[in-house]
Amino acid sequence: MAMTGVLRPGFCQLRVLDMEKSMVHYRDRIGLDEVSQEKDGRVYLKARDEFDRHSIILRSADEPGMDCMGFKVLDDESLTQLEKDLTAFGVDVEHIEAGEQPGIGRRIRFQAPMGHIFDFYAEMEKSDKGPMVQDPHVWDEQPRGMRPIRFDHCLLYGDELDETAEIFQKVLGFQVSEVIRVEGDVINAYFLTCSTKAHDIALIRFPEKGKFHHCSFLLEDWNAIGNAADIMTRYDISVDIGPTRHGITRGKTIYFFDPSGNRNEVFSGGYNFYPDNPRREWCEEEVGRAIFYYEKQLNDRFMGVVT
Repeated sequence: MAMTGVLRPGFCQLRVLDMEKSMVHYRDRIGLDEVSQEKDGRVYLKARDEFDRHSIILRSADEPGMDCMGFKVLDDESLTQLEKDLTAFGVDVEHIEAGEQPGIGRRIRFQAPMGHIFDFYAEMEKSDKGPMVQDPHVWDEQPRGMRPIRFDHCLLYGDELDETAEIFQKVLGFQVSEVIRVEGDVINAYFLTCSTKAHDIALIRFPEKGKFHHCSFLLEDWNAIGNAADIMTRYDISVDIGPTRHGITRGKTIYFFDPSGNRNEVFSGGYNFYPDNPRREWCEEEVGRAIFYYEKQLNDRFMGVVT
């Protein structure tokens, strides 16, 4: 559980096709702060209520998708222990030297059976534009765009789902808050948490490895979701579905696309999870209501479009 090992999602590195259009989307429309543009072309951004230097990284590429997702751990001792635990479980671990991303310490990396790359690190520089800590206001500079509070979670698609979920539970210390079952005992989706949130990562079974479904940004409340919807309409942002609500996690949501076709989500609410909570389960017949509580049915684009 959190506070003893893996603390939270830390960053997501996305591939984009047009950096200029992507910056308008993530900086001006969503409302992230631009932290730096580095010599290798990567751009670093953060949300207003994050203390660490950055949380979203954009890299120019020929195809969209996610390069890797990073999680922050409690301290360097926890990082060392995590490497030992992964190795003992039979997972190959790679070392990423400090400074490969600006302001971040050494990382350990592994490729999950589903095909996604995950990084873990203990140290990242604090942002010059982090939340106020001395007699703080609710915000320092007036929030922009959709007013994101933080990078919240990712949903990822791939095969070898059960093997990946096992690593997250048995080695990384995550707990399963909710699942979707199909065909009796077959689990088709895991919602996993390392904190008291309903989920910090979600994994869904898919015939191809390493597919990215979405990264999510936390907003304050339902009114903020409405403001985000206004921005999407005003600037003709491609919307997948929403505003609506999930049955799973109970979060309020809109799904939409960046100019490269990567799906984003703005998200608010959701229940609190504690280690002694029973696991919530959804059956195949109720999967529409599980994903989209109001519509009670899935749309084809949500299920099939991944990068």
